[in-house]
Amino acid sequence: MTTKLSINELAERKIQGQKITMVTAYDCPSARMVDKAGLDMILVGDSLGMVVLGYDSTVPVTMEEMLHHTRAVMRGAEHVFVLGDMPFMSYQVSIEDALRNAGRFIKDGGCDGIKLEGGREVVPQVQAICRVGIPVCAHIGLTPQTATNLGGFKVQGKDAASARRLFEDALALQDAGAFMIVLECVPDVLAREISRALTIPTIGIGAGKECDGQVLVFHDLVGLFDRFTPKFVKKYAAIEKEIVTALQGYAAEVRGGDFPGPGHSFKMKEEEAKRFLAMEE
Repeated sequence: MTTKLSINELAERKIQGQKITMVTAYDCPSARMVDKAGLDMILVGDSLGMVVLGYDSTVPVTMEEMLHHTRAVMRGAEHVFVLGDMPFMSYQVSIEDALRNAGRFIKDGGCDGIKLEGGREVVPQVQAICRVGIPVCAHIGLTPQTATNLGGFKVQGKDAASARRLFEDALALQDAGAFMIVLECVPDVLAREISRALTIPTIGIGAGKECDGQVLVFHDLVGLFDRFTPKFVKKYAAIEKEIVTALQGYAAEVRGGDFPGPGHSFKMKEEEAKRFLAMEE
């Protein structure tokens, strides 16, 4: 892939049955690797609060932190469509706040669109942001910013009534102008029916294989985050173990005097060394 996918091309992927690939990443080196691997999209998620900033949840993450990491990702994302994740309370208070902060992601962060959490309660914000020409990806199911209100980090839509509410949320968000919807931690049958009912793509994370695409956190899929591993994560590598082994090797060689070796040092020409040593005398 040499150019970024457009919103229309992402919609066409759904029609053609071609799966969309998305990864959540937070920095320039990660973005470069995602770019080289030829994936379609990067989400600069507010999960960075837990994954790279050490917070206990996504709630403390600020707009400034999100913009800082979004700019870093954009420096490495030459061919990947990038979404900035609007943090808690950056869009819930008022439509004016939502517009201002969504605009900052585009103007200051440089990304291609934004993502926000919520169902029908955020339809006015989605409509307003779309109206000014900013692409919006919605996010329903388990919404980490309001996980406490949902009873914790649990599967959503497990009974018929709550599943119906999420189904109707998805339709309302599509009607509001969202170009894509993330479905997180919902039963596969619900994700399937939502995906079939919508004309816009769905991206699943813990939502089964019948979504139009999938997203995982970069650190999870490469084995670089060990605080917890959700059921829906598949680790394709164990990078953390390799890094720890490398660090242990480095420490051992420094302590043993084996590093740096002759090949890791810079030499002075012999005559210049003699002159320098003579100066010291």
